[in-house]
Amino acid sequence: MKLSEIKKNLENLDHVRFIMPNGELLPEHFHLTEIGQLDKSFIDCGGTLRKQSSITFQLWTANDYDHRLAASKLLSIIALAEDKLQLIDGEIEVEYQGSTIEKYQLSYSDGVFHLLNTHTDCLAQDKCGIPQEKLKKDLASLQESKACCAPNSGCC
Repeated sequence: MKLSEIKKNLENLDHVRFIMPNGELLPEHFHLTEIGQLDKSFIDCGGTLRKQSSITFQLWTANDYDHRLAASKLLSIIALAEDKLQLIDGEIEVEYQGSTIEKYQLSYSDGVFHLLNTHTDCLAQDKCGIPQEKLKKDLASLQESKACCAPNSGCC
């Protein structure tokens, strides 16, 4: 989800709710501790120079049980960040404290923002020697050919 999309979705909400990939809602008293733009320059394992920019939201849960983040407040924080940081309309990455700082992608449906698991991948599979997965066939589903080693065919 891009920054412009979250802003559009927030316009129709009073309160902001996030749901984890396992279906658990973040506690209603979560905090948005930061918004930033992350610019990453790197070389993949195939030697290609790459650049990536994203918008980061860091969420945190404390023992401040009376705290609630209104959609209008989040919109004002985003506006301030856009002004001060000159944010791009990039993809949003959400950071949240689990067993370590966990990173999620974001989607939206039914008035709730969904945190989606992220995965690593090789960006240069064609250059670093990873074999492509072979199509697996169920041997039981293959039909016997009369010309190929059928019983009493004389091929063996």
